[in-house]
Amino acid sequence: MPDFRLRVFQTVARHLSFTKAAQELYITQPAVTKHIRELERTYGQRLFERRAGRVTLTEAGRLLLQHAASVESLHQQLTDQLYALHDEAAGRLRLGASTTLAQYVLPPILPAFQRRYPQVQLTLLNGNSEQIAEALLHGHLDLGFVEGQAHTRDLHYELLLEDELLPVQRATAAGPPAAPVALAELLRHPLVLRERGSGTLEVLEFALREQGLKFTDFAVALYLDNTEAIKSYLEAAPDCLGFVSQRALAKELRAGLLEIVPIAGVRLTRRFESVWVQGQQLGTPAQRFLRFAANTLSKSAS
Repeated sequence: MPDFRLRVFQTVARHLSFTKAAQELYITQPAVTKHIRELERTYGQRLFERRAGRVTLTEAGRLLLQHAASVESLHQQLTDQLYALHDEAAGRLRLGASTTLAQYVLPPILPAFQRRYPQVQLTLLNGNSEQIAEALLHGHLDLGFVEGQAHTRDLHYELLLEDELLPVQRATAAGPPAAPVALAELLRHPLVLRERGSGTLEVLEFALREQGLKFTDFAVALYLDNTEAIKSYLEAAPDCLGFVSQRALAKELRAGLLEIVPIAGVRLTRRFESVWVQGQQLGTPAQRFLRFAANTLSKSAS
């Protein structure tokens, strides 16, 4: 079992902050300091310098950081292989997912996965598609799930599920238009959009280019960083229009808070994809989760 002090050291080294390390690890800052001092006594070397409120790695700290990642990786490989002997999975599994997936798609399947593989220590990071890609490339995640059109060359992508973005507005007494509305006409409403770097905005921009349009031609009321905020804003803004995943609308449609506005001749489809570092072999927990998620979601879609 790797020394927890090594994990504390890696976390401080990543943030160059004892406070942020304590927050990430859910321990106190004095506990972080204690673990680092114990490591320094063990190796007889100072690992960090703290001057004028800044934390920097010493030469010994940089050397330990290089080898700490190897120790952690070797331990995970050993754990994978030992549990694979009994067709089980154990160890750490760091998942990351873009907003729609992290809020609406993955959480319902996590409890069943945890019951099936109780030895897997599971975490889920929520970020936009760009942030998940960056976290994978920096080794902070084992497996990611993203949406959108753009791909990063150093990552491998596989289709998990298909989705559709739907134009929605605050529910009206008359109900949604009986006939589909042209996309250019819809966009004359003030728009509430996801932030730059999100897969949702990317899909919309791609659809606009196909129609010879761009966002600068229209009025954007607000950019927001999550779907729940967009839905809440639309409920209070009778003249605005937003674009939301079909998977995120069930409660609001049932409650009569929002309504879907049909588009003429355009479907805003996108792919939900699993993603990991190109050329990297997934560990056993990640392999098990990928297979479990694909099977569970395909059953729920059929």
